[in-house]
Amino acid sequence: MNENEIEIKDYKVEGEDITEDRRQQKPAPKRHPYRIHIILFVLTVFTTLIAGALQEGAKLLDAPFSIVKGIPFSFTLISILLTHELAHYFASRRHGMTASLPYFIPGPPLPPMIGTFGAVIKTNPPIPDRRALLDIGVSGPLAGFIVSVIAIVIGLKFSRVAPLEEVRGVTVMLGDSLGFKLLSYLTVGDLPDKADIFLHPIAYAGWIGFFVTAMNLLPIGQLDGGHVVYAVFGRWHRIVSISMVVLLFVLGYMSWPGWYLWGFLTTVLGTRHPPVFYPNIELDSRRKIIAWVTLIVFILAFTPEPFKIVEIK
Repeated sequence: MNENEIEIKDYKVEGEDITEDRRQQKPAPKRHPYRIHIILFVLTVFTTLIAGALQEGAKLLDAPFSIVKGIPFSFTLISILLTHELAHYFASRRHGMTASLPYFIPGPPLPPMIGTFGAVIKTNPPIPDRRALLDIGVSGPLAGFIVSVIAIVIGLKFSRVAPLEEVRGVTVMLGDSLGFKLLSYLTVGDLPDKADIFLHPIAYAGWIGFFVTAMNLLPIGQLDGGHVVYAVFGRWHRIVSISMVVLLFVLGYMSWPGWYLWGFLTTVLGTRHPPVFYPNIELDSRRKIIAWVTLIVFILAFTPEPFKIVEIK
């Protein structure tokens, strides 16, 4: 019998003959829980490939296969984001929490955009205790930071130092965090006067990795930095969170106007943090040390003026 045929079944109920037409039940369709993850991942790889190729001057309309020029940038950036989110995933699962695989978010690939808005995972609250909260909060930024450091060192080896006079007119330059300055000095050395480093795509992806790490470690709300602050300071979290939002608006006035947007978004998303299930479980010494290491990572990765418009004559 195929799935379109009708099965006839005869049986008796209270002395009466009843004939029931019943279609044979089709097997329930198999679910594909990872389909959306795969689709978003493939789209993000594609958009970051385009972004990387355009940064290298590829003419994609004339030579579509020149998209391969975007591989170094795309591969490096995807690796940093994937490492960050998988670290969150495994830390969550280690503490018995349900967590999704990463959802990559594709974005516009046209300059100055980089082809993605990052990636996220979803976890089911509540988080058991402050130890679990700290482990989950620090895992992503620390893992992503390590991969970013590797990318920057490798990328700087392929970057070139050239006079600024190669660039004329108004241009956008990247700001340097303390960590990036240190890695540049250790890898490239002192720069000649009126010269700068023209970053290889791998180094640029590493720079973005630092930027993403710093943004996630902002001690606000339920960002990774907010998790760390709540795990360490508990009820003082709200004060730290609001203070950081105020500081972002101050930075927006003093350095980069983009901080206005970040201050607004973090305010909309909320400055509060939900309580953990067992709030009385204290952090052990090892986790307190990890919290201080995370603060140092934030200081090294944070750039007060990440993008600056300059005119080179």
